[in-house]
Amino acid sequence: MNKDIEEEPPWDASLAKTLPGQLVLVGLAYFETDAEEPFEQQQLFGRVVAADERKGILLSLEGRRTGEEFNLPPDTRSFRQAGPGEYRLRTTGETVVNPDFTVTFSIRKQAKAEAQSSD
Repeated sequence: MNKDIEEEPPWDASLAKTLPGQLVLVGLAYFETDAEEPFEQQQLFGRVVAADERKGILLSLEGRRTGEEFNLPPDTRSFRQAGPGEYRLRTTGETVVNPDFTVTFSIRKQAKAEAQSSD
């Protein structure tokens, strides 16, 4: 994880207030417990419906997933303003034009707890 991000507080209330209505391009990478490379990647995009420090950031998805909602964690540290232009989603081939923000999350599987032996 990026050391700068680790030092930031997870929730920026002033940024969160600006998010409703914004178009967000999301990248998700899923990792096995000790893996360096993701076993799955997903991209999606949608408009922020609500941003709540406890409930997270709710998106109303667009494109192929129109009608679905997706909840991001309550963590604004990896939100970045997107430069203008067209963004092609590798996973679906869809094009997103001029999103307001990009955000990425890495999701790592938790190590399974070792079975406790009973003596």
